[in-house]
Amino acid sequence: MTRLITCLLTALLASPLLAGDNWPSFRGPDMQGHSDSTGLPLKWSDKENVTWSTPIHGKGWSTPVVWGNQVWLTTATPDGAKSSVICLDRATGEVLLDRVEFENETVEPLGNPLNCYASPSPAIEEGFVYVHFGTYGTACIDTKTFKTIWTRRDLPCRHYRGPGSSVVLWKNLLILTMDGVDVQYLVALNKKTGQTVWKTDRTTDFDDIDPKTKKPKMDGDLRKAYTTAVVVEHDGRPLLLSPGARAAYAYDARDGKELWKVTYPGFSNAASVVFAPATSATPAMAYINTGHGKSEFMGVKVDGKGDVTDSHVVWKHSRNVPRRSSPVLVNGLLFMVDDGGIAICLDAKNGDVCWVQRLGTGKEQYSASPIYADGKVFFCGQEGLITIVAPTREYKELATNKLSSGMMASPAVAGKALFLRTKTHMMRIETPAAN
Repeated sequence: MTRLITCLLTALLASPLLAGDNWPSFRGPDMQGHSDSTGLPLKWSDKENVTWSTPIHGKGWSTPVVWGNQVWLTTATPDGAKSSVICLDRATGEVLLDRVEFENETVEPLGNPLNCYASPSPAIEEGFVYVHFGTYGTACIDTKTFKTIWTRRDLPCRHYRGPGSSVVLWKNLLILTMDGVDVQYLVALNKKTGQTVWKTDRTTDFDDIDPKTKKPKMDGDLRKAYTTAVVVEHDGRPLLLSPGARAAYAYDARDGKELWKVTYPGFSNAASVVFAPATSATPAMAYINTGHGKSEFMGVKVDGKGDVTDSHVVWKHSRNVPRRSSPVLVNGLLFMVDDGGIAICLDAKNGDVCWVQRLGTGKEQYSASPIYADGKVFFCGQEGLITIVAPTREYKELATNKLSSGMMASPAVAGKALFLRTKTHMMRIETPAAN
């Protein structure tokens, strides 16, 4: 018996569970779009290197999350009347659960062909998955029994053009961003009970009141955003970095206290922040996309207090700035792709341009956020073109692949597989094991 236990312990120690075995949230294990997976395929198509492909009903641009033997995603009817959760078997793609989680008597029309009612990505951990449809509903589901543990439908927000901000899991908190045309706030829920732990209103001065109508200009469009916050550790404190319309903020993740903010003209932001810890040569930095309007990308030191617009913005870049997708940071280089398919690499230290390259034919549009995995950067286009490049100071294309149904959702990686959600299917892409 003792020998058996020793052998089991030796086996467990020899094959630890890597972060790359799961993809727990919109931007992966580190909330930065990184995976430590290796052995990913370079080539695929609708049939080549496809382990399985499962049709998905409705419309949903949310990124799938992967944990253990399950893949979870959300979808909704095009009119937003029904919001569903779907669980697939990771090995086979078999549908294990397909359930309407929320029914909505009234929803606000999108007025935006790029969005849908299931854009916020879920988050998952051992035993529980957390799904979110903006103000239309949030739920915690037991991943073993599929029982709904708790729901919240009392978090008001007029999204105006649909919800977009994804779920953030941090310690015992589930953190949600609600940036609408009427209210703008972050709220942290107890992930076990769904009860509110803290709620923090944005302190943005929008300065958008029309002097004639006394109402916000553009029906409040200048006040909304779709970003997903990230939690990083700096100087012994958990910083919750969260861009919104007209300003980006750092909060203390423990209690929601505002620490600093940087202001800008942009609005309708969608990109998440990426973060670089301090080194002997550079301070800790947050890299922020300001959104629509005067789109800028900026590097900001994170050690400030109060309004740091004039004191902590190290550099700005204003050409080929994406308005939808988030960047990825690799070895001091920032990689991103704008809405029209122009990829760019910047030096994270000073914002200098290393290279600019049009992906594909120039006809593709981009909404999905790039990821870094297996030593490569993956760009996924709305028409299904996936371009794989080396993370270097000179542009080096490694491969291109095409999926016929196109992609809006950002990719996920787990093990040696890519989990790609197209407009119609959920797919597992992996090189078959040698016999």
